[in-house]
Amino acid sequence: MKLKRELNLLDVFCVATGAMISSGLFILPGLAHAKAGPAVVISYLLAGLLAMTGMLSQAELVSAMPRAGGTYFYVVRSMGPAIGTVDGLLTWISVSLKSSFALMGMAAFASLMAGGNMHVIAVLFCLLFLVINLIGIKSAGRVQVLIVSVLLVLLAFYVVRGIPAVRPENFRPFAPYGPAAVFSTAGFVFISFGGLIKVASIAEEVKTPARIVPLGMVLSLVTVGILYALVVYVTCGVLGAAQLDHSLTPISDGAAVIMGEWGRIALSVAAILAFISTANAGIMSASRYPLALSRDRLLPDMFGRINPRFKTPAIAILATGLLIVFAVFLDLDILVKTASTVLIFTFMFSCLCVIIMRESGVQNYRPRFRTPLYPWVQVAGIAGSWLMVVNMGKEALLTGSVLFACGFAVYWLFGRARAKKDFALLHLIEKVAARELVDVSLEEELKEIIRERDDITKDRFDKIIEDSVVLDIDGSMPADVFFKLAAGKMSARLGADASDIQALLAKREKESSTILSPGLAIPHIIVDGTHTFIILLARCRKGITFPGKKQSVRMVFVIAGTRDERNFHLRALSAIAQIVQDPHFEKRWMTAKNEEALRDIVLLGERKRHD
Repeated sequence: MKLKRELNLLDVFCVATGAMISSGLFILPGLAHAKAGPAVVISYLLAGLLAMTGMLSQAELVSAMPRAGGTYFYVVRSMGPAIGTVDGLLTWISVSLKSSFALMGMAAFASLMAGGNMHVIAVLFCLLFLVINLIGIKSAGRVQVLIVSVLLVLLAFYVVRGIPAVRPENFRPFAPYGPAAVFSTAGFVFISFGGLIKVASIAEEVKTPARIVPLGMVLSLVTVGILYALVVYVTCGVLGAAQLDHSLTPISDGAAVIMGEWGRIALSVAAILAFISTANAGIMSASRYPLALSRDRLLPDMFGRINPRFKTPAIAILATGLLIVFAVFLDLDILVKTASTVLIFTFMFSCLCVIIMRESGVQNYRPRFRTPLYPWVQVAGIAGSWLMVVNMGKEALLTGSVLFACGFAVYWLFGRARAKKDFALLHLIEKVAARELVDVSLEEELKEIIRERDDITKDRFDKIIEDSVVLDIDGSMPADVFFKLAAGKMSARLGADASDIQALLAKREKESSTILSPGLAIPHIIVDGTHTFIILLARCRKGITFPGKKQSVRMVFVIAGTRDERNFHLRALSAIAQIVQDPHFEKRWMTAKNEEALRDIVLLGERKRHD
């Protein structure tokens, strides 16, 4: 059963923004300032720049494959089920840990304001969000929009009131622990940008996801990056090291200095709203990872079940809730470091996936958004991610290694015998090693994803192309030889003698050339009979020589139909004309691997479709 598409651009923006603005802003600045001093502002900016490389890569991937599971879905299609299982489980754990972090922050503020046990409060809030997400993603999305709107207004007010109160002496010395501490602290606060991956995991539930999800991610990261820098700058400037280094409520403390007790209350409310939005978005997106793993048969089938009434993955949501409740009882420092480490690896994988997908030659990888400055953005993202993890220390590397080992164990014990065998890395190896390693399952899956993404409904032209004759010719030949070959292939379907078809093709060519553009010809003829219409596709790698033409033709569409199909004949010509206008058409045509790939180029071409 498919998930329901109900989220729009505002929902996507608010899910990403609300998922990022939480503990990373309302708790971490104090802990991070103790590690890097006032240069913590630079640490946040560095983390944001690294997140930008991963975000751009994810935006490209999600525009090509808008499916539940986000980064896991891309990794398993790029690097195979073993790495995919590791990434899916790690990201599920990471997003759940971030949600636990938010719940603990919310519980801490609620406990300070109203009393009560922090762990009990966190568990109760978790149960509330589970109910909201079980009812449906639209309900969860509406809650998110309301919360984020109020949150952004309060933070903007804090910045406007706080900038005049900043004291320059609080920035001296600027980097007391050196540049290495600034860089390692960037890794520590990287969890602050983890909300970006949450959007990719719910792409299947977004209207026109190929356009809306990348746009929402870009808008969200730019907004949050600027807001983080300004809020942390104001907080450092009004508090100073003595007060800030030991604070777990730095923004509320800063608001108290700027606006008095009512300011503390207002920003404490903002903090609670931020934690609510992150926890809500976390459960919403984290639950889609076990769903996606189950669909690929890498986890038990029960995780893939969709509630028939609410159209939500109920078992996956409940399992995510249990994981979050467990994480609530972990040590805060371990929680932050583990979540940040896994998130950094996830962004690194996103960059690597783009490189593999592009270089593999997988024909049906057709993103609507392409990362600018490829591959330098991806190379910078991979190198920067690795350096950040290394600078976080042995504990981060050990945690990552243990989690990787656990992910491989799940794959080896459960998913290995059930996993799909085709992925882009095999296509890349085949391309380099010139060996037959792949089948067409990945291309077929991507074709169906594109059809769903672009709301492509098959019409009669599609059905004719799916059943078309395809000629893939290695050498060169004159037009008359080609016409004889094509006539022989078409005669049985047309119920006519091959020599008669060849004569009609030759006659049509003498009347006027069927070459419509350099390298492309569309010979089209009328045959005897009724209710008959076929198309032959041909690729001639070294070219077909037409009479009186210097340039040879490598792309040919041969159309043959009876007189009663004249109207459809014109529609077919129009459809082909629209498809071949794509600037990438000729390159795709000449690099297609086989006959089925040639059909796919036509089937996925952009054109107006008819009922």
